[in-house]
Amino acid sequence: MRADPSDDDVVLAARELYRFYRAGEEETLALRGVSLRVRRGETVAVVGPSGAGKSTLLACLAGLDEPSGGEVRVAGVRISHRPETERARLRARHVGVLLQSRNLLPHLTVRDNIRLAQHAVRGRPTVQAGALLEQVGLGRRAGALPRQLSGGELARAGLAVALANSPAVLLADEPTGELDGVTEELVLRMLRDRTADGCAVLIVTHSAEAVRGADRVITLDGGRAHEGCEGTAQTEESSHVLR
Repeated sequence: MRADPSDDDVVLAARELYRFYRAGEEETLALRGVSLRVRRGETVAVVGPSGAGKSTLLACLAGLDEPSGGEVRVAGVRISHRPETERARLRARHVGVLLQSRNLLPHLTVRDNIRLAQHAVRGRPTVQAGALLEQVGLGRRAGALPRQLSGGELARAGLAVALANSPAVLLADEPTGELDGVTEELVLRMLRDRTADGCAVLIVTHSAEAVRGADRVITLDGGRAHEGCEGTAQTEESSHVLR
C-alpha cells in the first residue's frame, strides 16, 4: 500500500460526527466527534465494547441515520444532512451495506433480492445476478427463499446483495458473528477480494480473524474513536485516522 495516499484515494470520510439520542429527560451521546477516512482497497475494522457506538457509526456512514453534527462523504459526495430519498439514492449508487440482521427480503428469492437492489440504480452496467451468486458460491441457490438457506448461505447471499451495484464502499456490521470458522474464513476472503478490486471496506466486528486481516483497526469506546490494536496488514506509514 502507498504510505501517503492522496485525497483522491479516500472514498469514505467522516468529520467530527456526533450523535445524540433523547428519551424524555435522558440524553445519550452515542458518538463524540468521530472522524475517519477509508481509501480504495483498504480494510478498516471497527472494534469496541457493546454500547460503544459501533452500529450507530455504521448507520451514519451508510446514510441510514443522520448524525446530529459533523458530516459524511462517500466518493467525494456529502451523504449526510440530506432528505432520506437523496441519501437512499446515493447509498444505492455508492455504498453496499451488510447488516447483522441480514439484508434479504423474506418473500423474495435470493436472485430477486439482488435484482431489486440493482433496480434502484438505473443506467449503470451491473453484474448479472446469476454471475454474482456464482462468485459467492450460491449459483444453485438462486431460486431459494431466505428461510430455505443455512446461516452461512444467508451471510453469503446478504453479501451478494450488498455487492449488487459494485459499490465504492462496503460497510459490514458483524458479517461473521454467527458463522462457523470455515464459513467465516470464506466470507472474509470474499471481502478481501473486494478490496483487491479497489473497494473500501469497513467492518464492525468482534472477530479476531477479521481484525487480523484488517489494514487498520479503530477502537470505539464511549463514543470516541482512537487507533486500536493493529491488523497484521497494517504498517505504521499507512495509518491515517483523522481526529
